[in-house]
Amino acid sequence: MPCLHISTNLNLDGVDLEPIFSEAITAVARIVGRPEKFVMVILKGSLQLTFGNNKEPAAFGELVSMGGITREVKRNLIATIGTILESKLSIPKARFILNVTDTTLSYRHTSNL
Repeated sequence: MPCLHISTNLNLDGVDLEPIFSEAITAVARIVGRPEKFVMVILKGSLQLTFGNNKEPAAFGELVSMGGITREVKRNLIATIGTILESKLSIPKARFILNVTDTTLSYRHTSNL
């Protein structure tokens, strides 16, 4: 199940977040290759966040997925989620960072058998 968590310094009170959630879920599902029903999106606003020593609109995101992550997928996720945030929240792409993690690459199985 891919989970996209986005944190921003913008106040999101009164902002219609449904288009952001909808577009983000659709984009992650398409790019990672998972059904939309398994994609989770978390969006937090009004955080104390600075980027480049200023508090202009910025965002940090983390996407965690069990499989489906390649270099091309990472590039596509960064570009697509950046475009969504720029068009819906006016956060410039240059002020958005996305950390993408494939949990299958860091999973270690040990057994006491």
